[in-house]
Amino acid sequence: MLPKSDLDFIRNEMKREPNLVEQGCFLNLWSEHCSYRSSAPLLKTFTTSGENVIIGPGDDAAIVRFDEERVIAIGMESHNHPSYVDPYNGAATGVGGIVRDIVSMGARPIALMDPLYFGELKVQKNLYLFEHVIEGISNYGNSIGVPVIRGETLFHNSYSGNPLVNVVCIGLAQKDNIVTATAKGPGNKLVLIGASTGRDGLGGASFASKDLCHDSEASDRPSVQIGDPYTEKLLIEATLECISKGIVKSCRDLGAAGLAGASSEMASKGDLGVHIVANDVVQREADMTPYEILISESQERMLMEVEPEDVNTIIDIATKYDLNSSLIGNITEEKL
Repeated sequence: MLPKSDLDFIRNEMKREPNLVEQGCFLNLWSEHCSYRSSAPLLKTFTTSGENVIIGPGDDAAIVRFDEERVIAIGMESHNHPSYVDPYNGAATGVGGIVRDIVSMGARPIALMDPLYFGELKVQKNLYLFEHVIEGISNYGNSIGVPVIRGETLFHNSYSGNPLVNVVCIGLAQKDNIVTATAKGPGNKLVLIGASTGRDGLGGASFASKDLCHDSEASDRPSVQIGDPYTEKLLIEATLECISKGIVKSCRDLGAAGLAGASSEMASKGDLGVHIVANDVVQREADMTPYEILISESQERMLMEVEPEDVNTIIDIATKYDLNSSLIGNITEEKL
């Protein structure tokens, strides 16, 4: 539920009462997980520029120069809350998400790393979390063919009941193949490819921003996403093939806040707007509401901006890899 101060601000800006779908979008998009509301001032103190930095913070991954023709994509994310509630799937989907971040920039993922922090293993719950997190990371990485080349694990009482599960992915790309999440032009189409959309992970972004409690394992389990590494492998190849053709204007994987998060980020970065037809999204479950479709965090999905004449090319490539695809909207001149 939106805090009263946020709801009052939205009412003032919109000059009306936001409907339930809009409230759900704001709740997730303004969560700490998506917007870094409390940590942004601290993050701004970090050094993020340099001679070889091509793209710094603000996109799906950072891009640094490797040589004259190639670049390295670097991304890191945490999946702490999901890994406490469901350590195997929470950790596995953390891998899937950071890999898609790298791929959406036009880079092929080549390595994973995992800095992990747990409570002392003499506590049975901590041992359970440790074993299943490691298993989730290892199995997902192995299934998509990306090796975990390094990890570190620290055990301390302060992490009991609050594990930190971080995953790093490194990718390699041709300099000319870099794609960002910034929408390029009004009238361009949005094509969603990958897995179908279900009710898994609903509210995952807002869930990941709240405090854990003693009953989180049961009450918050529906907010944990379920991964499918074999679909992820197909999505990696399909996305890189689409980008290699030079027709993808912008690209964003569907992670926190789902389609609402990806589409609004692409549009806002381009100082543009977006129109989404929720019913055109390929759905896994019957009778899904617009709210569920927009906020679903079903895994293994990618959103691409292309010119109208290139829509069928994207759909053909997705079909080649046995992936779902659909034209679900377009970029507009009217700003968000």
